[in-house]
Amino acid sequence: MTDKPLLNRRSVLKMGAGAAALPLFNINHAWSQDVTFDGQAFDAGGAVLRLGEWGGQWGELVQKYLIADFQKEFNCKVEYDSSWPWFPKFVAGGPQKPPLDITNWNVPEMTKTAKAGDYFLPVEDVVSSIPNGKNLWPFATANGIGVVWAYNQYGYAYRTDLANPPPASFKDLWKTEFAGKRGTYITSNGLQMDFFVTACSLFGKDQYDLEAGYQAMRDLMPAKISDFTGNMQTLMERGEVVVAVATDSDPMQARDRGAPFGLWYWTEKQPILSQVYTISRYSEPMQKKLALALVDRTLTPDFIGNMGREFYLRPTISNAVLPDNLVKSGIVNTADSVKDYWTPDWNAYIDNEEDIVETVNEIFAS
Repeated sequence: MTDKPLLNRRSVLKMGAGAAALPLFNINHAWSQDVTFDGQAFDAGGAVLRLGEWGGQWGELVQKYLIADFQKEFNCKVEYDSSWPWFPKFVAGGPQKPPLDITNWNVPEMTKTAKAGDYFLPVEDVVSSIPNGKNLWPFATANGIGVVWAYNQYGYAYRTDLANPPPASFKDLWKTEFAGKRGTYITSNGLQMDFFVTACSLFGKDQYDLEAGYQAMRDLMPAKISDFTGNMQTLMERGEVVVAVATDSDPMQARDRGAPFGLWYWTEKQPILSQVYTISRYSEPMQKKLALALVDRTLTPDFIGNMGREFYLRPTISNAVLPDNLVKSGIVNTADSVKDYWTPDWNAYIDNEEDIVETVNEIFAS
């Protein structure tokens, strides 16, 4: 077709699922304007960009390695909100009154929010609107909602002096010798969510086989159930846990400090713990342009390299330069090394979340 369409692709997407609920004249509202970022700094005139990010040391280093220079470069102020969770904040005001312009998520909560309303710019529009989007590996957008800018891979952390032999398959956590000394997490922790859907898949027909997952959790007991990774690491250091569900960052850091920690990556299924940015669809054009610029600046070798050195995070861009700590751990960043990553169907998990949480909590409490 050679005729120019009346509406461009982004305009059609903006009319999307939420259009029926909007008066027709709202299509000309400021938020509906196409916004892109060409990679060049611009003067935002002191505009405020509301960013949802993690707190603590993470927040301090994001400020150091990204935000401080970004505010100067674009003449803006980044309002840093670390009071997670984000879901209640978004649904309280609805899609057209976003509490944040750009938000860093774990995938399950992000999916839950996306299912609740038309909150986010389409991920393909974000990627196509920033120069560094071209460097992303395909898995970085496989969730269909946001842009994965960094990640860690799942596996088992184990004590090299106490786990003999160490785990060599996903199902090895269920070995009799690890009873009472194996560890996983409470149901609200993303590590347990990924562990559960992987167990459903490998003990059952697929990730949707919840009964197989429930039986796997029953068979896992007795086990130590922790609320967060720092506590699990303490249990491992004391020898109370010998093998535990983990992402690669914690055991690699412990090993580099001289602790007797090893790591075995899950091979049968390879989910990842993602850091994912979304941009709010109904933010004002200046805030959306700043948000695009922030995502673009995040997808740079310098920033991801700094965060990798500090937190053992792995990059999602093909042109990244891995820091020495990751190289020493055998990490590579090639098309072949990332081709088998698995993104679970989190929509299905959210649809069944109430039953999963209630059932698994009962199992863990028994």
